[in-house]
Amino acid sequence: MNLPRKTILIILAFFAIYVIWGSTYLLNKIAVTQISPLFLASIRFITAGLLIFGIAKAMKLSLAINKKQLINSIIAGFLFLAYGNGVFVWALKFVDSGFGALEASVQPLMVLIMMRMIDGKKIKTSSIIGIILGIIGMYLLVSQKQLVYQENSVIGIIMIFTCVISWSFGSLFVAKAELPSNFFINTGYQMISGGILLFMASFIIGEEWLSPMLWNPSVKLSMILLILFGSIVAFTSFNYLLKVVSTEKVSTSAYVNPVIALLLGWYVLDEKITGQSILAAAILLTGVYFINSKKNFRTLR
Repeated sequence: MNLPRKTILIILAFFAIYVIWGSTYLLNKIAVTQISPLFLASIRFITAGLLIFGIAKAMKLSLAINKKQLINSIIAGFLFLAYGNGVFVWALKFVDSGFGALEASVQPLMVLIMMRMIDGKKIKTSSIIGIILGIIGMYLLVSQKQLVYQENSVIGIIMIFTCVISWSFGSLFVAKAELPSNFFINTGYQMISGGILLFMASFIIGEEWLSPMLWNPSVKLSMILLILFGSIVAFTSFNYLLKVVSTEKVSTSAYVNPVIALLLGWYVLDEKITGQSILAAAILLTGVYFINSKKNFRTLR
């Protein structure tokens, strides 16, 4: 049985925001060891945005945008990239990348709460079950003794939570806002907007700007992967999903990302995976199943 083209695109897009974004926690942690966080994020997004526009011109896609779409792109760029991602990368100086991913897994809960407060949308029973399982799974992961907080970790934890709020509100905003109809072009404008805002913030606070020529090989590779896959592929997939499936389904990436982050930490950095981590991962993924179950798939727009 052949799957419809739209269904295949949705599956591939979910793979991108689940697996590719799950790897960005590790990549950002590697890059931030040598590059100032806001400068890192600005270079990543501006480069990705310019590449997108270059590819779009080669494909003869129109870059035309009206004033309202430009304003909305700047707002989305701020919520997702300048604050939601830039500050998150900054906070990784104080907390472990795996822990950052775990804390971000409260996003589906924040999205549902905001949908209830802003839109008055009724929360489905299966979604509530999924959220509860997600919280339980997150607690099991965070409560392990192996997660040792670094100095100033409280600052990092608080700032990551504000990033989750920014990203959650951005998800609801983009789902309704007038933006360029082409998701690739839409991503490009958000990348450029967020990147410029981050560049300005980096300059204002006086971050050190280290030349790419001085980056070590692991940092260079991390940046290439962040730009090509974490930014262009995954973020385009994210913008596409926000328009074709319900926002709470898209937010379930916050549950899967910690599992991917832990697995990569084990594989790349030889970090230990405990039995409690495996149990927590299973509970998290079960929570995703309840939110993304076929019964709820009627919310596809």
